[in-house]
Order: sequence, then C-alpha cells, then structure tokens
Amino acid sequence: MNASAGTGVFLLSLMSIPISYLFNSLIYSYSIEAVFFAGCTTALILAISACFVFKKRAPEDPLFYVYAVYAFLSVVNLIIGLEQDSIIDGFMTFYLKEANPHINTAYGHMISYWDGCVHYLMYLVMIAAITWGDSYRAIGLYWVGSFLMHVIVYILGNVVGKYGTQVDPLFFFQIFYVLVSIWACFHIVSRPSTLEVQLTSIQKAQRKSLIYRPLDLLFIIYLIPAAAFCIFRGLVVLDCASEWCQVYTQQYEPYLKDPSAYPKIQMLVSMLYSGPYYIITFYGLLVPGCTWMPDLTLLHSGALAQAQFSHIGASLHTRTPFSYRVPADSQTIFLVINILYALVPQALCYRCTSRPAFFLRATADKKME
Repeated sequence: MNASAGTGVFLLSLMSIPISYLFNSLIYSYSIEAVFFAGCTTALILAISACFVFKKRAPEDPLFYVYAVYAFLSVVNLIIGLEQDSIIDGFMTFYLKEANPHINTAYGHMISYWDGCVHYLMYLVMIAAITWGDSYRAIGLYWVGSFLMHVIVYILGNVVGKYGTQVDPLFFFQIFYVLVSIWACFHIVSRPSTLEVQLTSIQKAQRKSLIYRPLDLLFIIYLIPAAAFCIFRGLVVLDCASEWCQVYTQQYEPYLKDPSAYPKIQMLVSMLYSGPYYIITFYGLLVPGCTWMPDLTLLHSGALAQAQFSHIGASLHTRTPFSYRVPADSQTIFLVINILYALVPQALCYRCTSRPAFFLRATADKKME
C-alpha cells in the first residue's frame, strides 16, 4: 500500500477547519437540534469524501477508519480549545453556546488541547504504520492508557460533579464514542508483541544484579516516593483531617478541592491505579522475566501523561476559580513536583521498551511452558 491513504486521512482531518467555519456561519439557532444536524451532515460529507479518497485501494485494518474519524475529531477539539481561549473566533460558536458546561471547565478545556495535539499526532503515526504495514502496538498501547484515564475521569466527572444535573443529549453521543474506543482498545491489546531479543542478550541482561543496573536502581528508588505521593493526594481529596493534607491543599494544590469533581476523581483513580502499579513495577524491576513490564509501562505512562497534563493545566488556568488556582508563590514547587511525577514514568517506559531483554524469557522457556 502506498502513502496515498495516509495522506488522504491527513487532508480529510484538515477539512474540519472549513466545515466548522461553514456551519458556524450558516447555523443561527443555537440548539441541540442544530448541533445534531451539523454532526450528521459532517458525517455524510466525511463518508462521501472517504469514498473518493480510498476508492482505489482501501486499507483492510478496521482501526484505520477509526483513527481517520478520530483524527478529524481531534482537529475539531483543537479548534474548540483555541476558540475558548479567544485565539480564533467564528468556528465553533454554535457548539459552545449549546454544549453542556463541562466543555467550558478548565479540565474540559485541557482535554480539548490534549486530544487536539497529542492524540492527533498519535492517530497520524498509527495511520502511517497501518499504511506502510508496520506495527503500531506500542503507540497504540500508549493511546489506550491515555484514553482510559481521560474517559474514566471525564465521564465520571460529568455525572457526579457540580454540573451533573446538566447532562444533555449530546452526552450520550460521547457514550457511543467510548464504546467504539473500547473496542479499539481490545483490538490493540490483543495484537501480538513484536519485541524480539537474541537469547544471549536475554541471558546476559538477566544475570546482572541490581547493583550493576544503576538506572533500574534509580527507578526503584523513585517508585517509593511516587507511590506515597499518589496515595497522599488520594487522601487529600477524601478530606483527610491530617494537618499535612490541610497545609498542602491550601498552599500548593487548592485545585484538589474544586467542586467540578474532576480533580477528586483524578486523584482517586491515580491512587487506585498508580499505587498498585508502583508496587508491581517494583517487583518487575527486581525479578527477571516479567514479560508484562513493557506493555504495563506503556499503558501507565500514557495514562499519567494525560492525567498530569490536564491536572497541571487546569490548576493554573484562568477558567478555574481564583480560590482554587495554585498560589503564585507556590507555582515553582507545584510545577517541579508534578512535572517530575509525569516525566519519570515516561523515562521508565522508554527504558522498558527500548531495552526489554531483562523482562523477556528465552524461547526455550516459552516452549517448555
């Protein structure tokens, strides 16, 4: 397959710019019906355009078409974020006027930027991999982690937050998006791993004790305070009466008490997911042959990157009420802690996927099993 299919997807995704501007100019009734009409018409335009683009040789992988639609939606989300920040105007006004209040919160705002930039690049990479016949499992697993963290926090935040009573019919279209995405997640996870290392390299890597693996030793040392940090923030949002929790909330992260419920759910999910993850990873760095380590670090690093991006951005954004924003004199400490908490798992993921010999098993062992 040549590159024409991937190029076609890129061009189709950019069609969202003139389409959104056109509908914004034509729609004068800011109602649910108008938004529904715009969505259906856009889907029809995409279907017709796709028939012309892919009529010669359509890709067989069904995920190609899922990523193609998601790439289009990602550009739409980027337009929404830019218009919310008044960087552009006249593209998605008809939607923002009718959309439920969740999209206009600081967290929803950061989700628009994350999906419009990071997820968009992921979709293009996966589309390119499918086009050229390469494996997209690694970047796909990273997206799975990012998507799961996003959807759990955002959907639950929409239901239980202060805007929970204002869920409109458009919310149910998000459920359809979630169902399709879950199917895509299972499709990605079920693909076989492509990690291959020579037997001699596996044996050599697994004979080394921890003292001769200084990088792994540093990661193990990091896992202890990281686990404590995610548990601590979970206790903070559970209204722990400890003086440490009270001081931390007041001086460093008042956003944890934001009534939108997104930060509360974010910290609870992180405590229940990242806490056990750090314990399992601690074991995986000590004991050789834990074949699940590369996949697990990909999922977790994707989830944590999305979570920290949204949390840091929402904590500082002007859409967050002033009383819940990070105080000016604490911003440096807040940024250092949260950025390190986000970046170190990315480095651990890179170590596990780029040099996986310690975590793999020899072929002979696999056959005996």
